[in-house]
Amino acid sequence: MTVNREQVMAAIHKVSEAMKTMKNDSMEEQYPIGLIDIHLWEWPQGVGLYGMYQYYEETKDEATFQFLADWYRARIREGLPEKNVNTCSPLITLISICEQTGDPQFEAVCDEWSRWIMDGLIRTGDGAFQHMITGDPNDGQILIDTLFMTVLFLAKAGVYFKRPEYVEEAKRQFLIHIKYLYDKTTGLFYHGWDFNGKHNYGAVRWGRGNGWYTCGVVDFIDMIGLEGGIKDYLLDTMRAQVAALIRLQDESGLWPTVLDDPSSYLETSCTAAFGYGILKGVRKGYLDSSCLSSGIRALEAVMGQIDANGVVGQVSYGTPVGNDVQFYKDIPISPMTYGQALSLLILMEGLKLS
Repeated sequence: MTVNREQVMAAIHKVSEAMKTMKNDSMEEQYPIGLIDIHLWEWPQGVGLYGMYQYYEETKDEATFQFLADWYRARIREGLPEKNVNTCSPLITLISICEQTGDPQFEAVCDEWSRWIMDGLIRTGDGAFQHMITGDPNDGQILIDTLFMTVLFLAKAGVYFKRPEYVEEAKRQFLIHIKYLYDKTTGLFYHGWDFNGKHNYGAVRWGRGNGWYTCGVVDFIDMIGLEGGIKDYLLDTMRAQVAALIRLQDESGLWPTVLDDPSSYLETSCTAAFGYGILKGVRKGYLDSSCLSSGIRALEAVMGQIDANGVVGQVSYGTPVGNDVQFYKDIPISPMTYGQALSLLILMEGLKLS
């Protein structure tokens, strides 16, 4: 099964270029650091840079690599924000740039922040990374988002700096988060767990949160060359999740923002994350080929959400953990860097089908 390579390449170029100029024109944001403007250091921008770097790796477009290097130099000159789970997100790409350049300034940042993760990041129950964010330690809280925002970087840093204890900690964090967030009755993930109140908040099976596992686990395995029992465990969990996702996919190819509530709005970023994980999972032999059609439907649906300017539509704004389904239904829709980035990931995986 193939896709039109020229159409996919055109979409990749448009989405990438739109991300480079993304800014907030109208939304009143509620967080200390804006989540929309590309020139800020927070988790959405970090995910955006990750997608952009995958674009560079696939195309070897030097202008994209220069944009990334310049972005990091500008943020370092401005002064980096406080260290927390979400502000670690831009480091996933920075350490890839270190692999390319050996730049000592970039290395020093990655070294400092990776040491902080091991020694300074607040731990909660079972030693899980507490989902501390800018301005709020979120006492006792863990979220599925942490695996993508912090744990992927820690794994890459362990490989780059030859610190196997970092890699082992990254493995451990995946196992802890599955322990408390995986819902055995559905095969999906809850968004969060509170160690203080011993509950999963609203026990909501939220789309993008699930997507952080689907797309993150296939990259995590590659990053550290994971083999053996832990690899099998992570993939068994993914296979159960994907089986549930396929049953819940809308006829449009998109998934709803609350996965098991079809009355919730259809959402593009989770669709891109699921589609990327499914397509890559099939290509790597992690998933059965019967899953391929679901991934291709997701790819086609994401392409349908890209406007003439390359902006990806139907993306939900940044979402903290909520106490009921309605909370997630009320999250506004806005162009976001992670919507662009996750769309880039599925588009580039789509190229491998052609």
